[in-house]
Order: sequence, then C-alpha cells, then structure tokens
Amino acid sequence: MPLERQTLIFDADDTLWENNVLFERVIDDFLDWLAHPTLDRAQIRTIFDEIEAANTVAHGYGSRIFLRSLRDCFGRLSERPTTDAEARAIEDLAVALIENRIELIPGVAATLDELGTRHDLLLMTKGDFDEQQRKIDASNLAAHFRATHIVAEKDTEAYRRVVTEHMLSPASTWMIGNSPKSDILPARRAGLNAVFIPNENTWVLERDVLDPADVGVLRLTAFPELVHYF
Repeated sequence: MPLERQTLIFDADDTLWENNVLFERVIDDFLDWLAHPTLDRAQIRTIFDEIEAANTVAHGYGSRIFLRSLRDCFGRLSERPTTDAEARAIEDLAVALIENRIELIPGVAATLDELGTRHDLLLMTKGDFDEQQRKIDASNLAAHFRATHIVAEKDTEAYRRVVTEHMLSPASTWMIGNSPKSDILPARRAGLNAVFIPNENTWVLERDVLDPADVGVLRLTAFPELVHYF
C-alpha cells in the first residue's frame, strides 16, 4: 500500500551536514592557543558560553558572531584590547567555518533521493542569510527541495508562516531535525509533527527537554532510518 504523500521539512545544520562539531574544533584550538596561566579549560569554556549566549541574543547566529564571541572572550580574559595580530590569529583558527566547508552526514543524499520520490521536501534553516545560502550551495542538496527558507529564528511563528505560504496541512507535515529548541518544540507548538534525530555534537544552546509522552514526535537514531517511516 503506497504511503500517503506528506510534506517533510528538514533542518540543515547538524541534520543534513555537520555544523557544531566544526565550531567545537575551533573552540578546542582556541583553548590550546590561549593557554591561560590560571584558569583551566572548563572555566574558560563557561565564560565563553556565557559570552556566546549573550551575543546570539543581541546579534544573531553564524560564524561572524562566533568569531566576535572568541574575540570578546579573549578580551575579557586578557583585560586589555585585542591586538590586530591576535584578532588575525583567532580568525585563522576558524578558517573552516569562514570557508563554509561542508561535511554531509552519512546517508543524507541517498535518503533525500528516495524520500523525494514520494513526498514533498522543504528546507528550513536559521542564521545569517548569506552564510546559510553559501552552505546550501556548497552541499549540492538544494535540488532535493521544493523550496528553502532561511530565517533569523526558528520559532513557532516562523513555522506558521511556512505552513501558510505553502498551504500545508499540519497533520501531514513533519519537521525533521536535531535541535529540541529550534526544530521540535516550536514545530509542535505550531501543530506540526516532528522527527527528532539527535546529534551528539548539538550546540548547547539548542538543547531542551522533550516530552517522552508526546506521540507527535518520532525519535530516530540515524538519518537513513527516515525511509522506513516515510
């Protein structure tokens, strides 16, 4: 019996391709480079996380804001202005981010190929528009999606706008992603179903608690498992 045609909306970062692990590598390199004389790595990381959380609220997401957070952290710890040479050194640590290098998660391309034969696929990602568009282009995945949406924040209203724009039926629409905060919870509040595919490298600011009793959330362990359900 053929499956009912549904709309599947995909997150991008850490769902289709690795993202936060690249940032984590830069943070590790930053901590090595910093070599603070009195604070250990955990203490510095706590300070950095606080700075990054504040900067995302004030300025948004993306590698540019991430670099700002690194510079702000260095400035707070050194208690003096950052020199041009130090700023360049910090930027050099993040060259992989600046160049938008893409590491597709295993099985993504083949899974999208199969799902696209029987469902309508959309892409929804948040962050700096130009940066996210460069990542989409570099991924070579854009052709799989009927439309892509790059938004400043993936909140409940953002999902409702997509539903309205594409005249979707929430009951037959699924948001697929790794982030409880941005992918699952706001989509559920907008009346959509959701598929949670955890990524061990999910950004700490994207974590939240999901209700284990919520039957509208399908929990999988790997992206290719989607073909067994859709």
